[in-house]
Amino acid sequence: MIKPIVIAKTANLDPLAILPNMANRHGLITGATGTGKTVTLQKMAESFSAIGVPVFMADVKGDLSGIGASGVLSEKLQSRLASLKVDGWQANAVPVTFWDVYGEQGHPVRATVASLGALLISRLLGLNDVQTGVLQIVFKVASDKNLLLLDLNDLKAVVRYVGENANDIKINYGNVSMASIGAIQRGLLTLEEQGGDQFFGEPMLAINDLMRINEEGRGIVNILAADKLYNSPTLYSTFLLWLLSSLYDTLPEVGDLEKPKLVFFFDEAHLLFTNANNALLEKIEQIVRLIRSKGVGVYFVTQNPLDVPDRVLGQLGNRVQHALRAFSPRDQKAVKAAAQTMRANPDFDAEEAITALGVGEALISFLEEKGTPAIVQRAMIIAPCSRMGALTKEERNTLINHSFLYGKYEERVDRISAFEKLSENKEVPNSSPSGVNTTTKPGTTNEDGGLLQVIKEFLFGRTGPRGGQYDGIVQKTSKRMTTKLINQILNALLGGKRRK
Repeated sequence: MIKPIVIAKTANLDPLAILPNMANRHGLITGATGTGKTVTLQKMAESFSAIGVPVFMADVKGDLSGIGASGVLSEKLQSRLASLKVDGWQANAVPVTFWDVYGEQGHPVRATVASLGALLISRLLGLNDVQTGVLQIVFKVASDKNLLLLDLNDLKAVVRYVGENANDIKINYGNVSMASIGAIQRGLLTLEEQGGDQFFGEPMLAINDLMRINEEGRGIVNILAADKLYNSPTLYSTFLLWLLSSLYDTLPEVGDLEKPKLVFFFDEAHLLFTNANNALLEKIEQIVRLIRSKGVGVYFVTQNPLDVPDRVLGQLGNRVQHALRAFSPRDQKAVKAAAQTMRANPDFDAEEAITALGVGEALISFLEEKGTPAIVQRAMIIAPCSRMGALTKEERNTLINHSFLYGKYEERVDRISAFEKLSENKEVPNSSPSGVNTTTKPGTTNEDGGLLQVIKEFLFGRTGPRGGQYDGIVQKTSKRMTTKLINQILNALLGGKRRK
């Protein structure tokens, strides 16, 4: 059996630990700015790595990158460790892989437009329900016509195609509002201006690359450089939600394991739920509820427990509550809510304790062996063995360049997709919603856009998009010859009558 992961110690020096077999029951780290959430996250991440569990986390402020370097045993830290009777502390770097949507501070991380789907793209574009419905039609048309949606150019091309052919498309797919098409196009323009186009494309991130273990049996900690990405909050939260969805869709069912296959830390979690519609909230709730059976533990990190909806909050078993400030009625409500969601300890009032906690101190309740929350305890977080502070640019670049994955994602791949096909000005075959081509008869060859088809139409004519017939040169020549012959016959007959 794997030893429990000790995270903190009480005033009585009792250790508080996460049970590895309960780590997939998710968790919550909350507290006001400057109370120690980042250190707690770092301590948890390096502890999971030590038992062979890969980790993914976003680095919003840049200071989590220090986990990739050894810590420094300062006098202050030495005194802290001595007061907690921590034995065996040894400065140690954690194996890391850096990622960056913009490709500046880590390996480029990309996804295809199709992999996000209409629901997440509509969130990125800030669409309402009607506009989202039109975007779903765009995705369906692309699927039925085999138009690959890989990057934003592909999506823009198909949106334009749907707008230009709205009258024909609405017969099979439903009404297409030009106002909604315009809203989608404006949203795509805004997303491009925010640099979102760099996120879409290939090669797409392979989920297995987040779940690696090094030769020493330690889990790789994947760090997303999010200091720039965080300036686009919707893109930041949507990317992390896409990643969670991909894990959920890709990984097999494994049930309860002795330790998780991956632990996922969602920093600034309030962004995930801000302006989320009911459909998206249901999707988030479903993922959190079911992904634990895939061996993934999800830990939300935010300032206020009220940032997380109740239906999600109830599924977060392992909790660390740092200090909250109760200056406003909403703050007081948050303090009360935080205290009420933990199993009460008769030795102290949790609501009062939350406002009196010092830096690095927290109220902690982890799950017990049977899955029930332990009685909440007041404790001090044990300092990480890795560096508490950011790496230098040179240190980061060295780790990136020596990464096992270096070279796999650095070069963008641009294969033929919707944009290229629609840019060739070829007629796109009409398709029914089921994807069956309705323009090619059985037993014939689809020659749309080919030289043979052009010659055929020139000679024998063609059928227009609305069913009208257009004559070719054969028909026109035949008609002229027939007209000339009829005129000659009529002239002969009429001329004979005149002579009589």
